[in-house]
Amino acid sequence: MTTTAVALDDNDACIAQARQLAADFLDNARTDHGVAVSGRAVDLTRLVVSELVTNARKYAPGPLWMELRLADGAVEVTVRDSARVRPAARPGDPGRVGQHGLEIVMAVAEAFHVRLEPSGKSVTARIALADDTVGGTRRADAPPGPR
Repeated sequence: MTTTAVALDDNDACIAQARQLAADFLDNARTDHGVAVSGRAVDLTRLVVSELVTNARKYAPGPLWMELRLADGAVEVTVRDSARVRPAARPGDPGRVGQHGLEIVMAVAEAFHVRLEPSGKSVTARIALADDTVGGTRRADAPPGPR
């Protein structure tokens, strides 16, 4: 299994459902397909899923779809919703309480992109499966941030 997609319920329980689906997907990749997946990758994927699904629930009416895909040593998390508005990270403000989710996603993801579609948008974040890989990607002891 290298890809899975699911329609998420239109209620707050879908956030926990999406996190569990992501953890199960990566566990299945590890145990059934021999893919090396670090514990850190599972935790970061659950965090990213939580933030992307929460934002979609908060700002987009209607149904949500989530897709998880393994590709080239990473998991790509895509959340589709019905709002044709690009999310934007707010400028850093140490006094601001909350609304840091997109900043966090962008800091921990290898790549992040938004694609407007006829019926809404898709937001994709790519998370490395290994803590220490070759080719310039972040080591486990490296600080998060853009590459």
